[in-house]
Amino acid sequence: MLGKTMQVLLAFTVEETQLGFTELRSRTGLSKATLHRLLGDLVGARLLEKTPDGYRLSRLVFELGMRASVERTLLEVATPFLEDLYERTHETVHLGVREGHEVVYVAKMGGHRQADAPSRLGGRMPMHATAIGKALLAWSPAAVQEEVLAGRLRRCSPRTVVNRTVLRRQLDEIVERGVAFEYEESAVGITCVAAPVLGVDDEPLAGISVTGPVGRFQPARHASAVHAAAAGVAATLARRARLG
Repeated sequence: MLGKTMQVLLAFTVEETQLGFTELRSRTGLSKATLHRLLGDLVGARLLEKTPDGYRLSRLVFELGMRASVERTLLEVATPFLEDLYERTHETVHLGVREGHEVVYVAKMGGHRQADAPSRLGGRMPMHATAIGKALLAWSPAAVQEEVLAGRLRRCSPRTVVNRTVLRRQLDEIVERGVAFEYEESAVGITCVAAPVLGVDDEPLAGISVTGPVGRFQPARHASAVHAAAAGVAATLARRARLG
């Protein structure tokens, strides 16, 4: 039953926050009777809300997500560094973590003139197509890198790197210089610089990036600031861990 519950909850996306019964049945493959009963149970448990046009995730789901200790601590520590980066650049700042072969964006800051990036808070992007994803991938275990490179490298824009030899070379360069760049690889007109937040054994805990439009934003100029912010978050997390 838990598996069917997760099918329903995962049917919702960042862009599609409200779904009707027919669409939910199509996405989950559940029978009408099973889905109807399950939706009633989820509404009763306050995990879904019934709306005039269907169903949506409840505030309780958001609250439960915010109780996840790792992400909550990461956000608390990272927020001042993200704010400093935004004040320095006045461009869109992201904090992301790896989940499987994707980047999940857990924080996003931007002003009125922020770039029209494809990222969404709580949304996902393939690791190979974003600076923050490549920064995380470069420091991921070899097994993870091989899984990503062996899989389908989805093309998000005409400039997405889908050549495995080129991508391997980029990952080596990222480790050498400490930052990753993206030039219109996730979307046309977008450029980005990112750095990983590394743990005590150099495992990638998260990534920080600054994104701006081509023509206005020069990512190389802000590489040292992004790297310093990621290092600052890593040092603060390590200090907290030592203090318990």
